[in-house]
Amino acid sequence: MDNTGEKLFKYKGYNFERSLVKIHIVENVDNFEIRDDDVFIITYPKSGTIWTQQILSLIYFEGHRNRTEDTVTMDRAPFFEYNTHNLDFTNMPSPRFFASHLPYYLAPKGLKNKRAKILYIYRNPKDVLVSFFHFSNWVARLEPADTIEHFMEKFLDGEVLGSRWFDHIRGWYEHRHDFNIQFISYEDMKKDLRSAVLKICKFLKKELSEEVVDTVVQQATFQNMKTNPQANYNDIIKNEIGSRNDEGHFLRKGITGDWKHHFTVEQNERFDKIFQKEMKDFPLPIIWDINEE
Repeated sequence: MDNTGEKLFKYKGYNFERSLVKIHIVENVDNFEIRDDDVFIITYPKSGTIWTQQILSLIYFEGHRNRTEDTVTMDRAPFFEYNTHNLDFTNMPSPRFFASHLPYYLAPKGLKNKRAKILYIYRNPKDVLVSFFHFSNWVARLEPADTIEHFMEKFLDGEVLGSRWFDHIRGWYEHRHDFNIQFISYEDMKKDLRSAVLKICKFLKKELSEEVVDTVVQQATFQNMKTNPQANYNDIIKNEIGSRNDEGHFLRKGITGDWKHHFTVEQNERFDKIFQKEMKDFPLPIIWDINEE
């Protein structure tokens, strides 16, 4: 029996949110026509997806930068497998942006022609776990967990939306040569947002003036996004997806090292042990706390 709970739907070994996933998109993914200028933001949940959606929207759309257009980021860079607003992907103007939590083996085959681009944003898994714990307890469509301990068990077993963090990042990294992909860590974005924005622009071959880069960086800071209804998803959660209370925020803290306020010594040691076993010889740097760098 699938013990992932009634909130999750397992397809080809990967957990989707049952009530939101557009299963026809997932099942027909290989027939989805990829354009050369498509950009996919790929993340494991709670790793900076919305932040990157906002950065891309600011880089590409002047109307987004100067707030003359009232388009929410969820419509600028819709979730591919969830397509919450049922947008017509085939008639979206180019360049199209998509956000996705898909594992490498469920990604559209057309991405393997290496012309379309993938930004893979990853975050240290302890902070992912803490963020995910709070998020699951806020969003009505996810399975709540009474304690961090309980959630950690589910997270480490992959019995959560997105399945196992270790499998997700390793899968994409080990198959990186099949795609045109750029890996960027959430922590590097926190540490030096300007450098991260310039790295993204370089990868996307998008030249911006210094002035525009300044605007992008300023508007993409966590605090500015948190207060910007176009970017922060709060209305979408409360009015469309459903929340358990009015206290939560889709963008909660956005800090690095928050896990230290939640993990016990024993939990941290257990997590480290599993991390060492799973990620042995993994070359991407994982930053546990930027204040200790």
